[in-house]
Amino acid sequence: MSGVVVVGVDSSQSARKAAEAARDLAASLGASLHIVTAFETESAETFGVGSDQVRISNADSAGLVANELGRSGQRVEITHSAARGKPADVLIKEAIRLDAKVIVVGNRRMRGIGRLLGSVANSVAHNAPCDVYIANTYDD
Repeated sequence: MSGVVVVGVDSSQSARKAAEAARDLAASLGASLHIVTAFETESAETFGVGSDQVRISNADSAGLVANELGRSGQRVEITHSAARGKPADVLIKEAIRLDAKVIVVGNRRMRGIGRLLGSVANSVAHNAPCDVYIANTYDD
């Protein structure tokens, strides 16, 4: 199977685990991996002093994760993007745009009270145009 696996990331450890699961799934399927970051309002921080300053935006999460996963040694083509909007909506739009075979989401906020209030995984699972893989991103 070729095609595209789409995963959404932010700066959380849970998102990083979902991205690693998505990379492994893409490798096993012979697919490429597309990493996307959703943001409602862009925020940025500047680190460093003088000419050694670096500006990191919340929209940069996909690129940072893509670079890290690309160094893993797995032979998976990895692309990334950032889009304004709610995470579930952005994932679904990217899956449609790329004609994705699978969307990978983490199971963060699917336990306890978060399960009742909804989650990105729940929303994607109910509205995705393709298969959805929910990765276990809890430590226990």
